[in-house]
Amino acid sequence: MNLSKSDILFSIKILKELLANTYVLSVKTQGSHWNVEDTRFHMLHNFFSEQYSILTEKIDEIAERIRMLGEQSPSSMSAFLDLATLKETDHNSDGKKMLQQLTEDHHAIIATLRKSIELVAKTQDQGTLDFLIGCLQLHEKMAWMTDSHLKT
Repeated sequence: MNLSKSDILFSIKILKELLANTYVLSVKTQGSHWNVEDTRFHMLHNFFSEQYSILTEKIDEIAERIRMLGEQSPSSMSAFLDLATLKETDHNSDGKKMLQQLTEDHHAIIATLRKSIELVAKTQDQGTLDFLIGCLQLHEKMAWMTDSHLKT
């Protein structure tokens, strides 16, 4: 791979936190899918399902990127909770509150990704840099979509 050990370790640290945050967000989104009670139930139930399916796919890609860099991916709930900056929440059934929480979580990941992109850009790991930019674009789109449902 021709990257310095320090560049690899730096990228892995960032990717592990991203993996953990994405996992926590996925669980929260799936919980919203399961528990939503709202006049827009059918629409929100399906929307949350689509959202956590997208996040599940991204989780796999992040874990694979960590493996490409030669490290084991975290794979336990305790590891995810230790690494994550997002916090678990008790689910309620209010669709609006769920959308607000998920939107806030996407924005928190976006802020972290922007800082991470800036830092990884100073290394030679262009592969991870490109990967993080793709993750940023995904979370920006997902935040826009969840926030759009709050405008009704």
